[in-house]
Amino acid sequence: MKSFLTSILSMAALLLMGFQSKTTNTDPFYKAQWIGMTELDNSMKVVPAVHGKGDKLGNKAIERSIVPMFRKDLYEPNDVKKATIYISGLGHYKLFVNGKTIGDQFLAPGWTLYEKRCLYNTYDITEQIKKGNNAIGVLVGNGFFNVNRERYRKMVIAHGYPRLIFNIVIELKDGTIKNISSDATTKVTPSPITFSSIYGGEDYDARLEQMGWNDVGFNDSQWNNSVVLKDAIGKLFPEKDNPLKIMQTFEPKNSTASKTGRKIYDFGQNASAIIELKVKGNKGAKVIIKPSELLDNDGNVTQVSSGIGYEYNYILKGGEEEVWRPIFSYYGFRYADVEIIEPEGATTKTEIVELKMLHTRNSAPVVGSFTCSDTLFNQIFELINWSIKSNMASVATDCPHREKLGWLEVPHLIGASMHYNYDIHTFYSKIVDDMIDSQTDNGLVPNTAPEYHQFTYNKGFRDSPEWGSASVIVPWLVYKWYGDKEVLAKAYPMMEKYMSYLQSRTKDNILNYGLGDWYDLGPKKPGESQLTPKAITATAIYYYDLKLLEKMSVILKKKEEVKRYNELSTKLKSAFIEKFYNTEKGVVSTGSQTAYAMALYMGLIPDGDKEKVFENLVESIAKNEYRLTTGDVGYHFLVSVLSANGRSDILFKMNNRSDVPGYGCNIKEGATALTESWTAIKTESNNHMMLGHLMEWFYSGLGGISQTENSIAYNNIIIAPKPVGDLKWVKCSYKSPKGIITSNWEVKDERFYLNVEIPKDAKTKIFIPVQYSKISCVVQNMKSNKLVKVKIKNGSFSIGAGTYQIVAQ
Repeated sequence: MKSFLTSILSMAALLLMGFQSKTTNTDPFYKAQWIGMTELDNSMKVVPAVHGKGDKLGNKAIERSIVPMFRKDLYEPNDVKKATIYISGLGHYKLFVNGKTIGDQFLAPGWTLYEKRCLYNTYDITEQIKKGNNAIGVLVGNGFFNVNRERYRKMVIAHGYPRLIFNIVIELKDGTIKNISSDATTKVTPSPITFSSIYGGEDYDARLEQMGWNDVGFNDSQWNNSVVLKDAIGKLFPEKDNPLKIMQTFEPKNSTASKTGRKIYDFGQNASAIIELKVKGNKGAKVIIKPSELLDNDGNVTQVSSGIGYEYNYILKGGEEEVWRPIFSYYGFRYADVEIIEPEGATTKTEIVELKMLHTRNSAPVVGSFTCSDTLFNQIFELINWSIKSNMASVATDCPHREKLGWLEVPHLIGASMHYNYDIHTFYSKIVDDMIDSQTDNGLVPNTAPEYHQFTYNKGFRDSPEWGSASVIVPWLVYKWYGDKEVLAKAYPMMEKYMSYLQSRTKDNILNYGLGDWYDLGPKKPGESQLTPKAITATAIYYYDLKLLEKMSVILKKKEEVKRYNELSTKLKSAFIEKFYNTEKGVVSTGSQTAYAMALYMGLIPDGDKEKVFENLVESIAKNEYRLTTGDVGYHFLVSVLSANGRSDILFKMNNRSDVPGYGCNIKEGATALTESWTAIKTESNNHMMLGHLMEWFYSGLGGISQTENSIAYNNIIIAPKPVGDLKWVKCSYKSPKGIITSNWEVKDERFYLNVEIPKDAKTKIFIPVQYSKISCVVQNMKSNKLVKVKIKNGSFSIGAGTYQIVAQ
């Protein structure tokens, strides 16, 4: 009998430990299965998502999906050489091993078009897996995988209920490999998270906590076995982008009592964030926290600009101080309205001990810095930077609250501004994957990616060339900035299909549809283009796509395609000039800033007329008292054209002011992050990065750091600072793929002092400002303190790696 029991126990131990072999399995998930607490019937799924509240969905997506917690015990009697876990939880997961949190990610993994692609993460857990008993615990929340019809929601979607897959690979010192995978034996039960929505907030009932649930020795006999899920889901891919993390903590600047009697905390900065609550009080007391980016005229929080109906609810277990933060939802806010509802019969008072705002974002490394002598420009830099930080998530979102969607005009128009501040190589590569997955069979690249729901009430919201062209421009930018040729090859089929799609939409080689220069400053409320015909922006961006694809075809050695795209672009240019260009007057279409700037930038002006057209642009700006009128699409090209043609002085005049719509106006209205509109409209998003194009000029114009037209990954650097207006000094640096580039300059005693740092393995040309290049120029190597002989031609000279000071007058 003893021998029989021993055999049975041994067999059980082997089953518990999982499959063993002496060979390494190439599939990281081996025999792992997707598991959940229950499975959503196919008839109840909502895919694609439905825009808005989903009131016509009948009984679909009404119930809250249970936020489950999973656990699995594993026993390892031998010494472990290495232990690795491969894991994905949809929408998002939080992983524990032996009671300890693994990783510092927030909302892992990143969100995707789940029917085509799901991401997984890999962790080395060698230090956590001990000889003997171990336990794995996982919480799984909804994210964009499931958004039910409760509280605020931009859309309703139901791929299914939260699900989990994992595989633990243990390598023993004798070479044996063991796999412990998610399957039906994994235990599951509801967690204390009673509600979780990426759009509506998160609720937590601390009375439902089960202490030690994710650690060794916990009794899970009352838990259920997991359900093995059979429905189809996208293929698993490793997540390569930098994860979202908590990047900064804000203490309240002040707190006040509102007219409602509740307490309002002001954290001083509008940002993508979650709260961290420290509270002590009565069991069953409920803390309701409503975040907002604005206050109304009565001093109360208002979510009118950010999505009404988002909140955090926490129910106390009572006793000692309790600390809680949401883990599956975030919002864009500056203020927090706090209300405490005591349980019936309470004789003591529940008190907030501490409330913090935790800023969350993509953890892309910071690679740039800028500051200058002008206070307003420094404020504008921070204004734009906070909108960038708040909208760098798993996708480049439009706003961190009411939509959180990956609108595609942002990555290619704001890209230059972003890349000077952050290393966005993997971030943009992920955006390319999202576009590939979202492309339709007919070649359309929709305005948002991942495309969860299809905008039908306005076709321009789904199909606008200025948005879809990110499918061509973003891969090119990734190659241009980082030298990543693989992204060109990966994206090439998508780009070809999109060009065929746009060609099918042309009439006489002109495109005339979409949103145009979104949010330009016309006589009406901001929205679709008012000052520039949509045919201008759509046709110009299509032409630009063709020219870029011609270049990329050369790089990828596709000779026939080079010829084809050259011929198409030639026809398009002729059609554009014939329809929109007045040769006699040098006027493009309506003569708007956007019409001039895009035609010049894209090369749609006859060669002999470029100077005349540029002068007309400058004259039109001057006649308009240096007020900007461009919108989301046009302003990027206006900034680029003025800067490239030596008129940074005009950009200074247009932006160094607060008396007209623009950045200064945003700041004057109290914004701490860039808003959706030039006039900081209170009912629109007050944390939007789509108008942040000026950041690029701070680096490439004022600081003067850029690369030549043919340079790849900054192997040919230009340093050409622009001392304009009343600026006295600028300090600017950028960590390029070749190394740090620094351009610090100061004007003092009628001399121009320029301190530069130049990386190795890059050719560099320095341009001295015209007004300081007439008398003399001295170059000193700051490391050796020796003068350096340089050959100055037309105010510029080439120089090698090193740190130098240049003094010119």
